[in-house]
Amino acid sequence: MRQVAILGIGQTKIDEQWDLSLREIGGNAALAAMHDAGMDKVEALFVGNMLSPLISGQNQLGTFLADWIGLWRREAVKVEAACASGAAALRAGLMAVAAGDIDSALVLGVEKMSDKAGHDITAALATAADADYEVDQGISFVGLNALIMRRYMHEHGWKHADFAPFSINAHANAMHNPFARLHQKINAEQFEKSAMIATPINLLDASPTGDGAAAVVLVPAERVASLNGKPRVLVAGSGSATDSIAVHSRKDPLFLSAAHESVKRAYEMANVGPKDIDVFELHDAFSIMAALSLEACGFAERGQGVRLGLDNEISPKGRLPVCTRGGLKARGHPVGATGMYQVVEVVQQLRGECDGTQVDGARVGMTQNIGGSGATILTHILKAE
Repeated sequence: MRQVAILGIGQTKIDEQWDLSLREIGGNAALAAMHDAGMDKVEALFVGNMLSPLISGQNQLGTFLADWIGLWRREAVKVEAACASGAAALRAGLMAVAAGDIDSALVLGVEKMSDKAGHDITAALATAADADYEVDQGISFVGLNALIMRRYMHEHGWKHADFAPFSINAHANAMHNPFARLHQKINAEQFEKSAMIATPINLLDASPTGDGAAAVVLVPAERVASLNGKPRVLVAGSGSATDSIAVHSRKDPLFLSAAHESVKRAYEMANVGPKDIDVFELHDAFSIMAALSLEACGFAERGQGVRLGLDNEISPKGRLPVCTRGGLKARGHPVGATGMYQVVEVVQQLRGECDGTQVDGARVGMTQNIGGSGATILTHILKAE
């Protein structure tokens, strides 16, 4: 298998993009990535998306977007894995280039979520849960996470206020990211007084949705010497794993076993461990998921993920910088695109392009993208050389 490098990156601002269509949002990020790579054509397009049939009434996104950006007669396909669709598309493109089947791939994550009412979006997101045993019983996606968080607090003795540092850190970092949706700092008092959504999850525990797209260009590593003096960025590790789609079917609902399995595979492939990670873009769709991801990836003992936030270890100057461009919580969570935003942001860190939240000496970065309530999880490790 060949080593694969990320040659170009592109992204759009996450917002309610009323004046832009799904194809325009995706096309803008795709063309930005190709421009950054210095290429006007690639051999294949892999699109990560979850909701286009339900929100935009559009399937065949591979061909839909290939047509728009001028990649006629090229391979193009959509990849869907709920909220992990972006990372799943990256893995598909990575395997194709690594295997030598193609020499260039454009991987794009895109989502347009503002074209439907809130209750329609809630229903669409619920399709990531078990339709028979969860959704048909009336529970929402946020409700599932609320049940997990309540049980975690009960088992390990944490208070709701203890989760505040995850959101505070994300909002502080987003202030320096022009592509982030939320540019407001928050404090512990605001966190606690925020409106309740599904007890114990309140508004400031939860990530905002939005419209957005992010993309990368993948090529064999030997084709990349340097990028105008910037280090080349390799995809050093990749792992994907699943758990039961229904939370109640899991042996332990407070442990993300799919995260543990996927990160173990990524660590082994990249020949690194938790102590080698300089920056971690985790999937903080809800603050409880931040704590569970840290534990599953070996950064904290079981039940102690919250402690990293309380001890200020997750800031850009901390032991393990987390969500350095705002994370899902403040950058925003256009679900099928989120995994690709994470990858783009780690590339920016490894290139030294994160003004205001740059992690000094960052050489190894990790992303983790979660589909559903922990049913599909992909982990990628990037290295700067």
